[in-house]
Amino acid sequence: MASTTMRISQEARETLQKLSSQTGRKLQELLDEAVERYRRELFLKEANVAFAALRADKEAWADEEEERTAWEGTLADGLEE
Repeated sequence: MASTTMRISQEARETLQKLSSQTGRKLQELLDEAVERYRRELFLKEANVAFAALRADKEAWADEEEERTAWEGTLADGLEE
């Protein structure tokens, strides 16, 4: 895995070290996981904003509901209960 050097605050380093001691995981693993969790958090926030905008647009939301209704008919298409 490629790596690079970057500066972090002393407080962040101390926190990572404490977490490493508590979990037995490497600092790099903890930092990688934290970055990935933050990336996912931002993704979900953006998705929620887009969904709220869709819901606020009455015409677009009606189209969405219409499409969902059409797709619901295919959920068990050809499957026996």
